[in-house]
Amino acid sequence: MLAVMLRDHNAARREVGTPDLVLDDDLNAQALAYAEELASSGRFEHSSNSSRPGQGENLWAGTAGAFSYERMAAGWIDEKRFYVHANFPFVSNTGQWQDVGHYTQVIWQNTDKLGCGIATGNGRDVLVCRYSPPGNVVGQFAY
Repeated sequence: MLAVMLRDHNAARREVGTPDLVLDDDLNAQALAYAEELASSGRFEHSSNSSRPGQGENLWAGTAGAFSYERMAAGWIDEKRFYVHANFPFVSNTGQWQDVGHYTQVIWQNTDKLGCGIATGNGRDVLVCRYSPPGNVVGQFAY
């Protein structure tokens, strides 16, 4: 899973000319712990900023066993169809930055580390990826 996430994130980044990410063991462990928490509790919400200082976060969930790792990553990367190259949060042709917020975190130029974890519970797979430093900074461009 980690190899697929890193490969697909970096492919999206290369399309826009941002440097490759590297996997970070600490981010992997934190992402896995939060994925396990979400999967076991049935909740689906971002962790508090205070619980992940200096980190961005993408979440994905779907029916257990029904989606490939490539499809999970594509769920975020495919948001590029709504992306407008402008300063954050004016980055979506829908007028809602949330429609591209996963994608902009994936490609954010200042982010250099990635960590992901996946867990299954309550009939679904939950994927969490963490990013350091975080993206989606108000007033900045993704690249």
